Amino acid sequence: MPNKVKTRSYHSPQRREQAATTRSSVLAAARDLLQHKGYAATTVADIARLAEVSVDTVYASVGRKPELVLAVIDMVLGGADTPVPADQRDYVQAIRDEATARGKIVVYAAAVARLVPRTAPLQEALRKAGDSDTDCAATWRALVTRRAANMRLFAADLRATGELRDDLTDEEVADIVWSTNAAEYWLLLDQRGWTPARYEALLVDVWSRTLLA
Repeated sequence: MPNKVKTRSYHSPQRREQAATTRSSVLAAARDLLQHKGYAATTVADIARLAEVSVDTVYASVGRKPELVLAVIDMVLGGADTPVPADQRDYVQAIRDEATARGKIVVYAAAVARLVPRTAPLQEALRKAGDSDTDCAATWRALVTRRAANMRLFAADLRATGELRDDLTDEEVADIVWSTNAAEYWLLLDQRGWTPARYEALLVDVWSRTLLA
């Protein structure tokens, strides 16, 4: 029998480093353009041009426009040059470090008031684009579902302090927080001239009065 040729995968540190650098360039370009020009005015070709790569490279390194928007949202929320998972964000750790439910609420309200005004326009644009683009609709639904799951974790963290109302389930607590920290909620307040500082104070007041025993 002829000898079988053994193959092995070839891993090049240089290639991995180059791919990571390219992805970082694409993400930085997407963040700058989407935040300054907005969703509708930004094309994938614009992002490719600023990143000095081809459109195909943008697709290969990050994805289509919905994936780019989601990546930028996660960059803003994580305060980093790459998308940061929710459980690794600084404010999430700060919430966990707080001993009291009100302390956790204060920390989270400050983070929401700082970050949601920056991400809300992108989230709203993604939602509207979903009316005619199935990929955008799927990405927006995934984002909403992910937020709901994160709020259930927040509710459980609050419950562990022993300071939540007994007549509210964790699911109800999560839904109350989820609805009031939503992009849609902030955009309504923004239309009425509310500032992020006033929004922060409202969240602390509403969550404390509604959720705590």
